[in-house]
Amino acid sequence: MGRPNVGKSTLFNRIVGKRIAVVEDQPGVTRDRLYAEAEWGSKRFIMIDTGGILFGDDDPLVEQIKVQAEVALAEADVIIFLADAVDGLTTGDYDLANQLRGVKVPVILAINKADNPKRAASANEFFALGIGDEVMPISSLHGDGVADLLDLIIARIPALDELPERAEEIKLAIVGRPNVGKSSILNAFTGEQRAIVSNIPGTTRDAVDTLVQYRDEAFRLIDTAGLRRRGKVQGTVEFYMALRSSRAIERCDAALVLVDGSEGLTDGDKRIMKMAHDEGKALVVAVNKWDLVEPPDGSPQKTSPEKKDLVRIIRDEMPETNYAPIRFTSALESSGLSAVLDTVLMALENWSFRISTGHLNRLIQEAVFARPFTTKGKLLKVYYATQVSTRPPTFVLFCNDPDMMHFSYKRYLENQIRRHFPLEGTGIRVLTRARGERDD
Repeated sequence: MGRPNVGKSTLFNRIVGKRIAVVEDQPGVTRDRLYAEAEWGSKRFIMIDTGGILFGDDDPLVEQIKVQAEVALAEADVIIFLADAVDGLTTGDYDLANQLRGVKVPVILAINKADNPKRAASANEFFALGIGDEVMPISSLHGDGVADLLDLIIARIPALDELPERAEEIKLAIVGRPNVGKSSILNAFTGEQRAIVSNIPGTTRDAVDTLVQYRDEAFRLIDTAGLRRRGKVQGTVEFYMALRSSRAIERCDAALVLVDGSEGLTDGDKRIMKMAHDEGKALVVAVNKWDLVEPPDGSPQKTSPEKKDLVRIIRDEMPETNYAPIRFTSALESSGLSAVLDTVLMALENWSFRISTGHLNRLIQEAVFARPFTTKGKLLKVYYATQVSTRPPTFVLFCNDPDMMHFSYKRYLENQIRRHFPLEGTGIRVLTRARGERDD
């Protein structure tokens, strides 16, 4: 914890060994609290990065940033109070020290940017804060003193009799354009104010992970910064926002694409859906803010003319993702949330679908027999088919000439597979090989 721009996110990234938090030489970049696992001296622990705390600021998000920091305080076993050797002691440091004075856990006072002897010596003036039992001069940018700080952290972390078992997690990325309600739906899923919510587009800047339990399954929810078209990405902060959102899709099992029901489908929504499709992830579309279109009636999935119209538009404009189920939600009213998570579980089950080789070959041969494909007088022959992987289901067809396989005929074969196995919520991939060619 500390004032804005004292280097909290840089220290966080150095300790966890990954560039998770967005780092920029301007105050207020981190807003939500971020979690990441770290290890030092064979001891595993969770680091929490918080937004910079200001007192008396008129920024509309400052109060929510303070709430996020207070939640982190309540969860912590050890607190690192980070100050800035370049700025020296400030009123903000005294204000924060007063807030921390009553906490029941150890507070370690670390003075950042102490990367030369003069600055390191000046760290002693921070004893005036009257908090913590020693002052640690460090440089989170260069790593000076960080090992000693970690040794002190490990010494302060309370011992556990045994580490809890780690359940296999379902990684669900909540993605969408700015201001479609991603943080609101994350908070609705968790039942707490986990992410900062504001009607100011771009409030979320990092990809935020949260663990929740649902139907005996552990979900790791990844709330991401809103994606914008590349031409709209201005400055390094927005660049890293977009980059982390893309990486969130890459590392997730399923993508929950949020569409603003009051605005309908936009080009940005289609781009994000295509990104999840191209990455081969399980895919569910959630139309949020539906309470602005229809009053909640206790049955958010009940069909209505307005829902039919929007579903038709999505299907017509995004035919490549017609397999993605569409659910209607309102994060504000907490309606439709169970249906969304149940649908995600169904999509993930289909994402791991496997068909027997014999069944697949019969299906493909019947489809080829029913609709042969020729080009320039040459008949395409499919000798053999096999499923080579799952997540997503991927099939290889061995044929006489792979170059003859037109994309429309491949789509026809994909549709035949889906006719027998709906596989709702997952894309499938059909690859072609020449007979005798190994599949690597």
